[in-house]
Amino acid sequence: MGWSNPKNETRFEGESHPRRQDKHSIPPQWYVILCFPNCFGKYLLQRFLTRTFPTVMDHPDFIKGSFDLNFIQNNPDLLKNLPGTLSAQELDTQGTLGQKYDNIEGYLKYIANLAVNGHPKSLGADPALVHTIDNRDVPAPKSSDIAKILEKRKTVNGDALSAPHWRNILRTQGAEALAKAVRDHQNVLVTDTTWRDAHQSLLATRMRTADLLKAADATNTAFNGTSDVFSLEMWGGATFDVSMNFLRECPWKRLEELREAAPDMLFQMLLRGANGVGYTVYPDNVVYEFCKQAYKSGNDVFRVFDSLNYIDNMELGIKAAAASGGFVEAAICYTGDVTSTDPNNKYDLKYYLDYATKLVDLGTHALAIKDMAGLLTPRAATLLVSELRAAFPDVPIHLHTHDTAGMGVAAMFAGAEAGADIVDGAIDSMSGLSSQPCLGAIVSALGEKSNLDLDALQVLNDYWESVRHQYNPFEVQALNAAIGSNVYKHEIPGGQYTNLLFQSKQLGLSGRFAEVKKAYALANKLLGDIPKVTPSSKVVGDLAQFIVGLKISEDELVANAATLPLPNSVVEYFQGALGPPPGGFPEPFRTNVLKGRPLEDGRACFEGRPGSELPDYDFKEAEKNLKEAFGDARISFKEVLSHAMYPKVFKEYLAHEKQYGSIENLPTHLFLRPMAVGEESLLHLGPGKDYYIRLAAIDGLDKDLGTRTVTLEVNGEKWFIRTPDNVTPLESESGGGGSLKRREKKDPTVKGSIGTPMPGQIVAVNVQEGDEVEEGQTLFKLSAMKMETEIKAPVAGKVTRVLVAQNDSVEGDDLLAEIA
Repeated sequence: MGWSNPKNETRFEGESHPRRQDKHSIPPQWYVILCFPNCFGKYLLQRFLTRTFPTVMDHPDFIKGSFDLNFIQNNPDLLKNLPGTLSAQELDTQGTLGQKYDNIEGYLKYIANLAVNGHPKSLGADPALVHTIDNRDVPAPKSSDIAKILEKRKTVNGDALSAPHWRNILRTQGAEALAKAVRDHQNVLVTDTTWRDAHQSLLATRMRTADLLKAADATNTAFNGTSDVFSLEMWGGATFDVSMNFLRECPWKRLEELREAAPDMLFQMLLRGANGVGYTVYPDNVVYEFCKQAYKSGNDVFRVFDSLNYIDNMELGIKAAAASGGFVEAAICYTGDVTSTDPNNKYDLKYYLDYATKLVDLGTHALAIKDMAGLLTPRAATLLVSELRAAFPDVPIHLHTHDTAGMGVAAMFAGAEAGADIVDGAIDSMSGLSSQPCLGAIVSALGEKSNLDLDALQVLNDYWESVRHQYNPFEVQALNAAIGSNVYKHEIPGGQYTNLLFQSKQLGLSGRFAEVKKAYALANKLLGDIPKVTPSSKVVGDLAQFIVGLKISEDELVANAATLPLPNSVVEYFQGALGPPPGGFPEPFRTNVLKGRPLEDGRACFEGRPGSELPDYDFKEAEKNLKEAFGDARISFKEVLSHAMYPKVFKEYLAHEKQYGSIENLPTHLFLRPMAVGEESLLHLGPGKDYYIRLAAIDGLDKDLGTRTVTLEVNGEKWFIRTPDNVTPLESESGGGGSLKRREKKDPTVKGSIGTPMPGQIVAVNVQEGDEVEEGQTLFKLSAMKMETEIKAPVAGKVTRVLVAQNDSVEGDDLLAEIA
């Protein structure tokens, strides 16, 4: 409830108070505040109300009406430690805003930039849908509502509902004690994937920390009130780089803030074995230090996997996670059909049992079956789980799947009946499709084997239903039509679907996803029929889109592999950068790919585990260099780890932070939805920190500077933000069409005419006009949606023309250079 004066746009806001009346009737005690124009003037009134109003209204004498016009003078403490804003003039004298003033300047710069330029294409937000986001913050679910629901159940069931506390067992008694407690537990446990894999699979991992934090207390209350919730999967995997790269957040801060907000729950992360949380191999000490810090920052359970089920890579991941003190869950990446009687089926029961034996011998505390694509049928789940249970009676079994074919709930139930201790699901409104099966449906199917309360779940579900609408721009509209039982043919992982659909669109393959799915199956075959999960799934996806983009046949691809501009991920895969696949590399495709593509040291490929050849990472030197670049105060050991995993992404993240400050506290609607002229939004940063932001105007383009002045009003004060316009110059260059200047196309009849295999950005130009080049020499590097490709000289000769420069954007078949 509030009162407003439309002329000066001053706002009076606060919580409801006993003496407050309707907006047209002003209580007597408010007169002291309304007298301030006579004493301070309009400007100071706005400043005073912004900073002191909540404090004054909460004072007991003010509430009672027991005061006079000397109220402020008689209560000087009201003016101490007040939040506030700075005007543009104050900024000149007081320097950068920083944390002291809630980073309001940075927020305004971000809002202005978003209004002028919109989001970069790489974010993946559909520009037609960003304006459909509600211009309001979604309220947090009420923990009190959940507590009342659980209290009613407790009167019937007693304390057994909330015991044992799984995290307490791990942190006080150790991982072995936790494993024993899980095996001794009579009911079926569940893991909720809403905070990670669910939004990775449905929303391209774009869920912001702010929205997770709002759900944390209620989630902690709901799940701590039952003995049958094992963990929250909430970190690792793609969340680490997406946090920095797209959401401009610190992944470590996410972990630590959620840990504080949900102190009782086991937190679970996804660790890519020797690949850490990246797409490549790292020195062993990086993986060890990463796991150590993750456990220290609040993670408890490490689900460790290798994308090729390569045991040497798994050994590193398992030992690093165990050394941290955490609970190690070694994952078997499931692919194919374990029930198949085909004599050529290499992923049979023996394969999985042999692999599980090696994992148990390495000391894992639990086994996970990681069904990335939703290939596990109820029959397959029953067979695999029952055999693993018989072979390893003391080892907990954790079952994970995706609901791509609609078989998820049935497979989880069958696995639980066969002896699985824990099954994965997602909150109802974040489940289904390429996500996990519905948690509420799983609980209902389990019946008396689960005491998770469906009414408590519904409180959380209502929240996530509203939040999901805020992320509508990341919903891939083609997802409903794209998924189905054909997953048993192409085997695309659930977590890759949304990214693959978006990448296909960006690469000019819109409307051709059926072709991409067929090409994915072909790429998997050409690569050796491999388990598909990051980073191996990226290799398959890159090759599939390459096949569709070039419209090339299987025979042509194999025969010409030596000279085709294959994605770097494919070349590195055949060089053994991920390790060997089950059954070995396929020939002759591998030999052809490796022709003329040696490692930097001249060898054709890696021998054994690639990371074992790397020297230890010099953390001290890296920390020294980062502190010199970004300042001592900004760099902790966690930042050094982020840089070790993603050096380029980390530096870009800090550059964004330097320009806009930390934007993690912006509500999602302000982060995602560009404001329109005349629109007003509330930015609430805590008690007494309400900022009413109105976009008053966007001036015309200053052609000399390439900028526009954006006028924002903050609690009535005008701010003028000069903002670079990065869109209009491109539109002008192409005649207002909004696309890049049309380039020449390559001549397919001339062998020395070099074109781009797909749309993307030129990230390196290694040649100049007049250079003599050899056949197979790398001339350009092209980046397209995380896929990097080297473009080589198709013939030897003299370069007569070079038509692109570094950072140029190009379309498919654009002419890059000519060789005579």
